[in-house]
Amino acid sequence: MLKNYAVILASGSGSRCGKEVPKQFLKIADKTVLEHTIEAFENCCHIDGIILVINPDYKELAISIIDTKNYTKIIKIVDGGETRKDSSFNGVFSIEEEEANVLIHDCARPLVSSRIIEECVKALEKYSAVGVAIPVTDTIVEVSNGIIQNIPERKNLMCIQTPQCFKLSLIKKAHTMSQADVNFTDDCGLIVKNNLAEVFIVNGDSENIKITYPNDICIAEKFLQNKTI
Repeated sequence: MLKNYAVILASGSGSRCGKEVPKQFLKIADKTVLEHTIEAFENCCHIDGIILVINPDYKELAISIIDTKNYTKIIKIVDGGETRKDSSFNGVFSIEEEEANVLIHDCARPLVSSRIIEECVKALEKYSAVGVAIPVTDTIVEVSNGIIQNIPERKNLMCIQTPQCFKLSLIKKAHTMSQADVNFTDDCGLIVKNNLAEVFIVNGDSENIKITYPNDICIAEKFLQNKTI
């Protein structure tokens, strides 16, 4: 049986959040974003190991937080790269097995549910590439020079989330083929661009938000409060 690895990308600078430290070190309900995200995978029985990809400038801070916890599934801490794509590459290629299941997750999504993780692992039994997405609720427009050029049908649009999940050999191949490309913001894009596999979609969750701006911390705290009521 293939092992299931979570690669948590926690190497961003968090500049848009406007804080002194990257957003993964901000606190939500007495725990850092990093802790919440690790624990989502640590507490999932389907995950065999966790690989953290950390900005080298903040590795000591991350380790100081992790060392106070009884995490048993963290097997590696890997340096992040200059871009998200570089960091994903470093995390993926740190896995030495010939084949495995890899769930690549943005640390800035600390409220990912056990249901999403479990459904992703299950989907990897059938598919080689799996994304997580929710339906678009607003009308989306294509704009050029301030003028609407096109209004795509909303029923065909979804907002992608993470984790994004793959057979290890597939995502390694995608990264290898795309090393010269810089115009990618996620791993599913590497698969689609190179036409390497169909990407199956697991239903995401509106609470699986990405911490990007200061107000997102408040929103995440409200979601956590509602879960404990």
